[in-house]
Amino acid sequence: MLAIRLQRTGRKGHAQYRMIVQDSRRSPSSGSVVAHLGSYNPHTKTAQIDVQKAQTYLDNGAQPSDRVVSILKTEGVKLPKWVSVKEPGKRTTRNPEKLRKNQPEQPKEEAKEEAPAEASDEAASEAPESEDKSAEAPAESTEEAPATETEDK
Repeated sequence: MLAIRLQRTGRKGHAQYRMIVQDSRRSPSSGSVVAHLGSYNPHTKTAQIDVQKAQTYLDNGAQPSDRVVSILKTEGVKLPKWVSVKEPGKRTTRNPEKLRKNQPEQPKEEAKEEAPAEASDEAASEAPESEDKSAEAPAESTEEAPATETEDK
């Protein structure tokens, strides 16, 4: 079965493509190509295609790739009924609840007032922890002191 697909050419970082007809079991880089139909430049979105050749291969059953279908459609090639044209679908967002537009709105004045209050709450919550650590340290030192005295005797 034949496939109409794009074969990458051009230098690194600046891709250009040839539209080729090839056996579907081979990769585009294998080199064995049945026919060249034209070229496509994705940077300028321009395509130069031999429309008659493309129509001939499509009529004889060559399967176009999704990208080739969209290029042929814009170039005005009549596609057979069996060729499926993919419509661009809506993308899904992973966590839509985290988007800013989906967050509950807060007046700007309240948001400014809450920010210092939160900072003082955090400072207050950290202060007792540091006091607890300091309270534990002397207790340990007092326990060690009698232990050293008993060892001396």
